[in-house]
Amino acid sequence: MPFLRRRSQLSVRFVAPLVLAVAGLAFAGAALADAADAHIPPAQDTPYPGTIRIHVDASDTRQGIFRVHETIPVQAGELTLLYPKWIPGDHSPDGPIDMLAGLKITASGKPLKWKRDKYDVYAFRVDVPQGVPEITVDFQFLSGRGKSSFIQMTDKMLSLEWNTVSLYPAGHYSRQIRVEPSVTFPSGWQFGTALERVDQGGPSQSGDTVTFKPTTFNTLVDSPIYAGKYFKRVDLDPGAKVPVHLDVFADAPKDLVMTPQQVQVHRNLVTQAYKLFDSHHYDHYDFLFSLSDQLSGNGLEHHQSSENGMGPDYFTHWDDGAPNRDLLAHEFTHSWNGKFRRPADLWTPNFNVPMGDSLLWVYEGQTQYWGFVLTARSGMWTPEQFRDALAMVAANYDRNRPGFQWRTLEDTTNDPTAAERGALPYRSWQMSEEYYSGGQMMWLAVDAKIRALTHDKESLDTFAKAFFGIDNGSFVTKTYTFDDVVNALNGVVKYDWAAFLDRYVDELEPPFTRGLEATGWKLVYTDQESPYEKQYDSQDESPRHIFNFTYSIGLTLTKDGGINDVRWNGPAFKAGIGSGGEVVAVNGQAFKAGVLKQAITAARDSKQPIELLIKYQGDYTTVPVDYHGGLQYPHLERIKGTPDYLSQIIAAKK
Repeated sequence: MPFLRRRSQLSVRFVAPLVLAVAGLAFAGAALADAADAHIPPAQDTPYPGTIRIHVDASDTRQGIFRVHETIPVQAGELTLLYPKWIPGDHSPDGPIDMLAGLKITASGKPLKWKRDKYDVYAFRVDVPQGVPEITVDFQFLSGRGKSSFIQMTDKMLSLEWNTVSLYPAGHYSRQIRVEPSVTFPSGWQFGTALERVDQGGPSQSGDTVTFKPTTFNTLVDSPIYAGKYFKRVDLDPGAKVPVHLDVFADAPKDLVMTPQQVQVHRNLVTQAYKLFDSHHYDHYDFLFSLSDQLSGNGLEHHQSSENGMGPDYFTHWDDGAPNRDLLAHEFTHSWNGKFRRPADLWTPNFNVPMGDSLLWVYEGQTQYWGFVLTARSGMWTPEQFRDALAMVAANYDRNRPGFQWRTLEDTTNDPTAAERGALPYRSWQMSEEYYSGGQMMWLAVDAKIRALTHDKESLDTFAKAFFGIDNGSFVTKTYTFDDVVNALNGVVKYDWAAFLDRYVDELEPPFTRGLEATGWKLVYTDQESPYEKQYDSQDESPRHIFNFTYSIGLTLTKDGGINDVRWNGPAFKAGIGSGGEVVAVNGQAFKAGVLKQAITAARDSKQPIELLIKYQGDYTTVPVDYHGGLQYPHLERIKGTPDYLSQIIAAKK
């Protein structure tokens, strides 16, 4: 204890604080001892005896309540039940425990007293009496009624995620716990899921209740269900032995109408993914797809399915909906990158052991890369839309992420836990999960480097097939480390890949735009939005309700002038404008996005500042912003005399 040995050398004025500190250490030691006493059995790779039956009554769409009834085989003694905490794909301990209510545990019809663990709110202890072969567990999951959960049930559709509606016994790997799930749906609703109905030993459906084949708990959690009143299933790989379906649920029948061309580009997505990875790791796959004003804005990967949510006009306003159309490609790619192949520190024996996120720049970064590429290769984006989307990503790392002056890309892999994906006051400086798009820019640079080193004989496609395409047909997760990634890249072409990756991942101010230029294109700015960006930011109505003036005056604003973000050290920031306020007027005119655009344009030929009337916490302040650079919107432009790798990257594979 060096700290104690130095105590005699301290002056008298430090003695009292030191005594308090030592007392604090003693108290902390006692607390640790208490925590050790409050022991949660560690997971062992041994079978849990018996099969747990989980029934969910999902018929209460009016109140948004899932009612859960579990029957759990038990042995006498203390049993710890866990509510899933670390959710794969969320990369953080965000299991919505605050939405669990009404917990009741019984044996032979008699209530058993339960007690929540002193140090872990996700753990519940119960003493099982002698002679009791099974207990029943009842509770409710209250959908969409709190900050930690998005809406999961409406009067038109629902999303049932098994991690939200189940407790499971501690002490075992989740793959060693057998479960038999069943669900009662609202009358007349249809559903989609990777789970399979019971097909032997009796009917799989009785009324509105469906029973599924027994499976393991980890597979159950990885197999959500979408259900709804208005449903359409599209076969995306007709005639294949391994079916892939697009299961679409909509708020209204009209939103299910799709053209043959739209169906074809979704089929092309499957075809192009198979040409990229040359494998699959499922025996069937379901895109669970909600088109809704309420159940939208979601995307979560699973091994044999994915959760996807967009607005109701995804098909009906196709020509105006290019932004976010990469969602399905992104989540599909995760079946290979993230589910089948997974960073070693992201694999855990159950859902209450902390996950490590250090390699999310592979897991999410390369998936973001392939999501863009496959969207273009399938025809869901035109080449122009791909380039315009990439220009917006590149511009963020050219002008709108000064936070790389103090944070590395790898450090942002801590954001799911540190920030819990909440709103940030100065995102450009704080940054948030940059491993997605920053990782995408890095893998673009890797692809260009491979093509240059091999004189265009090899590419990142070669890496993807060799790294993610192994063991065709296998469901068993294969983990990887940083060294595995480096070795696989060296298997494509010898190079100092460790140093190359470290320059992007583990050093400040990565050279993102340099990687873009290596593909034969460079980032430029003009005063005209691209057609793609106009779909984000039109003068009349913004699909995202955000108007982007980031690259000029340094603001992003809502339709009503709310200040969504302020670019750190940008013109508005230097003028003293902070996030959270509201732009009420521009040069004396009531705020509209068009009014601000006109003011920025006029200021280019003027020495007068742009005057913004800001409302913040009930006060009004006129702030002069000394900016004269005009409107600035990102575009990509060919670099003459260089190979056009970018066009080769997005060309559909024959």
